[in-house]
Amino acid sequence: MEDAFSANRLSDVLLPGAAQPRHGPSAAVAAAVRNGEHGTEILFIERSAKKGDPWSGQMAFPGGRTSPTDADSVATAIRETKEELDIDLSGTQVLGRLSDLEGGPRETRQRLRVTPHLFWVPGERPLITPNHEVATALWIPVEQLVDEERYIEYPYPRLGSDLWPGIVIDGERVIWGLTLRMLVDLFSRLGRPLSIRT
Repeated sequence: MEDAFSANRLSDVLLPGAAQPRHGPSAAVAAAVRNGEHGTEILFIERSAKKGDPWSGQMAFPGGRTSPTDADSVATAIRETKEELDIDLSGTQVLGRLSDLEGGPRETRQRLRVTPHLFWVPGERPLITPNHEVATALWIPVEQLVDEERYIEYPYPRLGSDLWPGIVIDGERVIWGLTLRMLVDLFSRLGRPLSIRT
């Protein structure tokens, strides 16, 4: 698995460049990847609990909506990560991007295109200073994401009685929804598909 997550291998399997410009709502997120003490690890955030926020308390990659001043989707991912975590990814290696996904709260008709970009972070873990939008930031080893014992059926009360596929990380936190779909895309590109219901 470590070989699959080298910077060179990731660059080979990801889409190059930024997303095509779009007329309509769009967003971009940043998946920061690095070599950690327990192998390759990826940075996730837990969004702050906030009334009226459809993504309140959920696990995600740092990111957000495109600004008219952003040059492209890469710039959006870098700017949002800087705002949310005070991490500057502008000097890191942009590995590429995953397929665009359609996001938006499931209980509404709001939709936007979300472009996930991957960045390679060399050296020591960067210092993280979350802003008010982020409850915490976590570097999660890839070995946790491929551990089938962590795969669950996740109840999300706001969506009724349905169960959703999820991965338990760091205690009781769960990666599910759009972020899980991004991970499924990533591991499929690496030839190591996740054995989880999608």
